Amino acid sequence: MKFLIVFVALFAVALAAPADDVTVLRQISEVGPESFSNAYETSDGTSVQSEGQLKNIGAENEGIVSRGSYKFVADDGQTYTVNWVADENGFQPSGAHLPVAN
Repeated sequence: MKFLIVFVALFAVALAAPADDVTVLRQISEVGPESFSNAYETSDGTSVQSEGQLKNIGAENEGIVSRGSYKFVADDGQTYTVNWVADENGFQPSGAHLPVAN
């Protein structure tokens, strides 16, 4: 009997939970042997885009250099944008809302 009460209570909570109806508005993806690019945008104001290329092909220091950005609407209602680069120097984000090292 206790199991049934707990099960019914959990079922009621699950039904009462709000559903986030976020849909994908646009999505693009291209992947090649030496490069990639992708982007998507959702109905909640989020968008992401990135691209990358293989550099120094065949060399000892061969690697991928990637660039991109993403934006989202935060709980405070503001839209935040982050631009980034990832290369031999690591991941380097920048944005008006992010602190800058001196």
